[in-house]
Amino acid sequence: MSSKNKKQDIEEQEMNDSEVGQDEVAEETSLDDDVLTVDEEGEPIDPMQALKNEVAELNDKLLRQHAEMDNLRKRTAREVVDARKFAVEKFAVALLDVVDNLERALDVEEGNEEGLRDGVQRTLDAWHGMMGKFELERIDAVGEQFDPHKHEALSQIPSEESEGTVINQHCAGYTLSGRLIRPAQVLISSGK
Repeated sequence: MSSKNKKQDIEEQEMNDSEVGQDEVAEETSLDDDVLTVDEEGEPIDPMQALKNEVAELNDKLLRQHAEMDNLRKRTAREVVDARKFAVEKFAVALLDVVDNLERALDVEEGNEEGLRDGVQRTLDAWHGMMGKFELERIDAVGEQFDPHKHEALSQIPSEESEGTVINQHCAGYTLSGRLIRPAQVLISSGK
């Protein structure tokens, strides 16, 4: 046999081998396609239908999650509106005691200054008690060094006190839960 014939034989053998390999792959593929999953009752399930069912199930879950998130957003928005609307409810109820005491003070008979003073003192006591419940604290500045973070200087006047000392307070300041809501209005010593 010549070398040319040997080459042809080898090429033919390689082609036959590759055709056999392709047939085996095709058979394996067709076998895989023929292997169907079965449901609980042992009935074969179409893979395409199984995928469609899975997609439908995932779509349903997605829609439910979306609806749940939308409901949560709406509920949270309602709660925020209610919280803003009724945020001062407890404070308002506590103020009613102060108002009641003021009304009692006005009901005192004319000429009864002692009763009027007592009514005003009770009102002031009720006010201070209510302020403590809501962390509303009074700033009394007389005798302290001027602090621009807590005090508002109305003017400086000469006095025996050292310079920068608060010598008089026109209006008390207030903090709410540690935050300044109104500075104390004060007069400051300019020294001698």
